[in-house]
Amino acid sequence: MDILLVGLNASYQHTSFGLRYLKANLAELESRCQILEFTTEKDPRDIVEKILTLRPRMVGFGVYIWNTREVFDVIQLLKKINPEIKIVIGGPEVSYESIGQAICEAADLTIQGEADSTFLKVCQNYFNDGLWPENKILKAELPDVKTLKLPYSEYSDSDIANRYIYVEASRGCPYKCEYCLSSLDKSVRNFPLEAFLNGMRSLIDRGARSFKFIDRTFNLSPSISIQILQFFLDHSDKGLFLHFEMVPDRLPEELKNLIEKFPAGALQFEIGVQTWNPTVAALVSRKNDFQKVTENLRYLAEKTHVHSHVDLIVGLPGESVESFAIGFNELAKLGSHEIQVGLLKRLK
Repeated sequence: MDILLVGLNASYQHTSFGLRYLKANLAELESRCQILEFTTEKDPRDIVEKILTLRPRMVGFGVYIWNTREVFDVIQLLKKINPEIKIVIGGPEVSYESIGQAICEAADLTIQGEADSTFLKVCQNYFNDGLWPENKILKAELPDVKTLKLPYSEYSDSDIANRYIYVEASRGCPYKCEYCLSSLDKSVRNFPLEAFLNGMRSLIDRGARSFKFIDRTFNLSPSISIQILQFFLDHSDKGLFLHFEMVPDRLPEELKNLIEKFPAGALQFEIGVQTWNPTVAALVSRKNDFQKVTENLRYLAEKTHVHSHVDLIVGLPGESVESFAIGFNELAKLGSHEIQVGLLKRLK
């Protein structure tokens, strides 16, 4: 095995979506690549032992807020035992702040940004021509999502039966909320709808029944979201469950009419309100029409079977305990099924 992509996930139910994109887009090298997944609870020595039994020439890791320490431990041990293995890392924890990070120093190469196309070029240069980048930090070129090979065939039958199936119809976010890495995205880019729906149809045919959309703003384009929802509504007799991240103040009538048709247990909306304080919202560049948010949350509670999951953040600048409590109580009155309270994080 020449290329090994290793995921250290938060739990067994999670899957590494990014690594599946990398493998799917390796062109002629895809057959020389394998994905290996563990949980962060796994002993680094056991992970390294398993990696070494496969004798890879290159090992890639996705680095996230939940696994940075664990990936670093594995890389250190792997390099100590076999320094000839090329180590490539990527992901949000190394894409925006690399200089001086110990994990980036330990790896042979850090790819910043969406690496779907750039990782292919690195692998082709190395395995075909023996070339390696001169710098340890490589800025990825933004891939054209219209030409990317979709990764849904990389889910195994075991994944489909036992784990979260992540999907995305778009990448990027148009908003500039200052507590979120997505604010650094250049633009929203939609995958070709026909190809995406064909991927969903294939997953359903293979037995997939639960789909977790990672789109930051699923309802940004009503025309696209309506077509996607109609596709799944047409298959709702199979007992599907869909999870979406939704913009809280953007719910046009044509979208409402479709949402109302889904049965109980089919839809969960994760709705990022974050703060109910207009002054705080302005300070963090979070644009919300609070009147529309109120109307939409009340509508979801009273007129649909949607399970609403609303997010609030503790620690935003200008937010007091008292104003946070007001927001929490207002959301509770509107009938939200869950209010998730998260702490403001220092993101890379």
